[in-house]
Amino acid sequence: MARMIPSYCAESAPPGERDLFAALASDAATEDWTVLHSLGIARHVRQVEGEADFVVIVPNHGVLVIEVKSHQSVAVLADGRWRLGNNPATARGPVKQADEAMHSIREYLAKNQVNIHGVPIVCAAWFTHTRARAHIPSSPEWLDWQILDSVDLERGAASAILRTLRDGSAHLDSVLHVFHGDLGPDQNQTDRIASALRPRFEFATTFGDRRRSREGELIRFIDEQYLALDAMADNRAVLFTGPAGTGKTLLASEAARREALQGRTGRLMCFNAYLGRQLKDSFAESDGVVAGTFHAQLLDIAGLKSAPADAGPDFWDGELVDSALEAMLEWDDDKRADFVVIDEAQDLAKPAVFDAIDLLLKDGVAGGRLLLFGDFDRQAIYDLEDNRPLLRERVGDLTTYTLKVNCRNLPRIAHATETFNVFPGYQGYRRHDDGVAPTFVRFERGRDQSDKLAGAIRSLREEGYELSEIAVLSTRRADSVAARSTDAWLRQILVPADGRRRQAGKVVYSTIHAFKGLEAPAVVLTDLDRDGAAPFEALLYVGITRATDRLVALIETSTMRLLLGGAA
Repeated sequence: MARMIPSYCAESAPPGERDLFAALASDAATEDWTVLHSLGIARHVRQVEGEADFVVIVPNHGVLVIEVKSHQSVAVLADGRWRLGNNPATARGPVKQADEAMHSIREYLAKNQVNIHGVPIVCAAWFTHTRARAHIPSSPEWLDWQILDSVDLERGAASAILRTLRDGSAHLDSVLHVFHGDLGPDQNQTDRIASALRPRFEFATTFGDRRRSREGELIRFIDEQYLALDAMADNRAVLFTGPAGTGKTLLASEAARREALQGRTGRLMCFNAYLGRQLKDSFAESDGVVAGTFHAQLLDIAGLKSAPADAGPDFWDGELVDSALEAMLEWDDDKRADFVVIDEAQDLAKPAVFDAIDLLLKDGVAGGRLLLFGDFDRQAIYDLEDNRPLLRERVGDLTTYTLKVNCRNLPRIAHATETFNVFPGYQGYRRHDDGVAPTFVRFERGRDQSDKLAGAIRSLREEGYELSEIAVLSTRRADSVAARSTDAWLRQILVPADGRRRQAGKVVYSTIHAFKGLEAPAVVLTDLDRDGAAPFEALLYVGITRATDRLVALIETSTMRLLLGGAA
């Protein structure tokens, strides 16, 4: 998988650019390549400013500047002008555009003293939606190898680029006789070229500034999501659905607060224990809201101090519910809730749960104030059955409101779910990207990942993240790398997550399951291996979307190939 800069392709990009971007990002043959997309050229050799659609830097082969044309029809008129689709005819053909961008880039690198000795830099035009190579004739204005087309894209973008670089290098050498021995760029040249053309400059702000900016963004963007609550204020029962990062938990909390401010008393419930503890702490001073997990609240109603040590589904969905129902049958109406807000509704949409809520809520589920928040499509990691029909059957006049805008993750992190094809995409993003792509580190099955985990944590520390801002999440429990590592430093800093305030100088670790509903500024995912982790795609999706700003993922080699569409 190539290092794509940026790591995602905007939906507004032409279809040909999106297709080529996806092909390069997912091809295992591009693993050590660097690809710059939509590179602006402020000092263009011909125009006030210009752009290179793609600059592909391939170690030991060269640099290819690509002009992409997505048009369904291409014609060269009798006067030599090009007509692309329905656009007006132009004298500057696609190869000429690529050539001008290439010379602009070459001049920029030379002016900034970037060593490109031994590095072939060539250009080409890629007609992604036509069989251009079969129909565009030879001409003194371009060389045959400078034309790529839809067949090249279908058969493999990487192999087409390698062919073009090979032919382009041979052409340059036949004319200039400049290449002797191995071709560049080497790794140092690759990094220098990439950083010169698209430099990172987040160092201009202090980490403290960025931390305050992140916290302010998250608060401000959630304020915008509150419009969803305003829109649904006049509906008795509402189901808010949306993918991870769209603000469901914070909206659920705000919904409970708004109900309490109107003098009502009620309950805020969720499924996961860690999230339940967090919600309970945040509502500790509220007289009108009882917050925590659904099952912890039923234990309290049933008068039980704790669950049996060997409690299973028969207890949680059977004996506990029955005991709570018996207690609630004795209640006066004033003990029942004016409202119930349920987060993680996809995990609680069960007949036994709604039997309990029917007695817990004034006027029951068919007539009481009920607000539900959930992601039934992607976060039902405990029960893969879609239980929305049950909700509509039990609740009756249930209004649905869909949340589509991500307000938690930086866009590059959210786009990682698309890279691995575990989520089709968000409608938009509230936060501005900071230019730092997620990091994916491969490991061999059966090998200890401790050194890779330690390296990831140290890198995040060097960037400015406090240890307490980092969470290590795994698909596994007792045999996760964080739980069983014998590395002395890791053992000193790692502590199991419990949903409470994080300790200074400590990194929490948890299963992805248990961390669902929570987030952390920086997340390291470990043990990502299809072998023994089900449902793997759903867990990967949940894990990725826990990170607000930084993501490092340790992925087993064959699993990585499968995620990118290759063979195991």
